[in-house]
Amino acid sequence: MTDIQTSPKELKKAITQRIRAALIMMGSATKADLCQRLGISFPTISKFLTQMEMDGEIHFVGEDDSSGGRRAKRYAYDPEFMLGLAIFVEKTETNYTIFNCVGEIKEEGRMPSVLQADPHLLGNHIESLIERFPRLRSAAVGVPGAVSNGQIIFIPPYPNFLDNDLKEAFESRFQIPVIIENDMNASVLGFAANNEIENESLVYMYFGQDGPGSGIMINGDVVRGSTFFSGEIALVPQNDNKSFVEALKEGASRTGMVPTGESQIDAVARLIATFTAITNPKAIIFCNDEIDETLLAQIKERSATYVPRKHLPALLKSDFKEDYLSGLQHLALDLMITGSDVNESL
Repeated sequence: MTDIQTSPKELKKAITQRIRAALIMMGSATKADLCQRLGISFPTISKFLTQMEMDGEIHFVGEDDSSGGRRAKRYAYDPEFMLGLAIFVEKTETNYTIFNCVGEIKEEGRMPSVLQADPHLLGNHIESLIERFPRLRSAAVGVPGAVSNGQIIFIPPYPNFLDNDLKEAFESRFQIPVIIENDMNASVLGFAANNEIENESLVYMYFGQDGPGSGIMINGDVVRGSTFFSGEIALVPQNDNKSFVEALKEGASRTGMVPTGESQIDAVARLIATFTAITNPKAIIFCNDEIDETLLAQIKERSATYVPRKHLPALLKSDFKEDYLSGLQHLALDLMITGSDVNESL
C-alpha cells in the first residue's frame, strides 16, 4: 500500500477548516467543546484559536460559569470576517446576493443580463462587487446550461458561453474559490435546504426563459450524471417523434413554454410519468410564477392516466429565484469554509 503523505501546510489548512466549520455551526464554543467535537488535542486547539484570534477570524465572547476550577473561555466566529457571493445569469437580468458566513444577507440586487454578450462582462460584474465588498472569499455562479467541472458544455441559446471554463477564468482573475453550477441543480438544492428536507428524492422543473430544464435529487444527493448532462429534459423524446421542448411549443397559446393547452399538459404528464417510473421522487416542484393550482390539478389528473395514482409524486410550487439563490448560497458557503485558506487570501 502507498502511504498518503500530508504536508504540514495541508494539515494546518484542514484543522483550520474544521475549527471554522465547528464554530460557525455551534455559534460559540470553548476549547474543551472543540476538543470533544473534533477529536483534536487541547494544545493544538489552543494554538489554532490563538492564531485565528490574532487574525481577527474569531473573538472572545466571555467565560463560562466555574464548576470548581478555572472558568473556560468561550469563542465565536466573526460572521463578517468572510463574505460570499451567489450570482446567476438569465436571459433578461443577472441576480445576486452578498451574504456573511452565517448566511445573513448583506445586499441583494440585479444587474443587466450578460448572456447575449460574453463571460468577460459577467466577470466585470463580479469585479465591481468585489471592489465594494473586499472581504468576498467565495462565489457560486449559476448558469442556464450543463456544467462539467466549471466548464459550460451545453448552453444552446448562448454560443458565447459554450466551452468556457468560467471556474478557471474567475479563480485566476479574482483569487477566490469559485463554483459554476447549473440553474436547476442549484434550485433543487436550495428547495431542499429551505424546507429542511434530507435524504429525499425530488425533481425541480422549470419551463424557463431559456427553455425547460430540471434538477434531480436522489436520496438527498444532486444528480449530475456521468457527463454532467442530467436534467436536460428539453431533449427527452415524447410521442409523434417530438422532444419535450417541441411538444411544449406545439399549440402554445401565448409566448413562452408554460403549459396551457391540452397537448402541452399531456407532455408534462408524460414527463412526470417518466420521472416516476425511473426515480420515484417524493415531489416534483414547479415555479410558482409559471403554474397555478388549477393547472397542477390538471397535470396530476393527466399523469394518473400513465402511472398508478398511488405512485405519483406530490406536485408543488415554489419561488424559483429564492430557491436558486439559496442553493448557490449553500454552495458558496461551503466553499467559503473549506475551499481555501483564508489567511492566504487576505
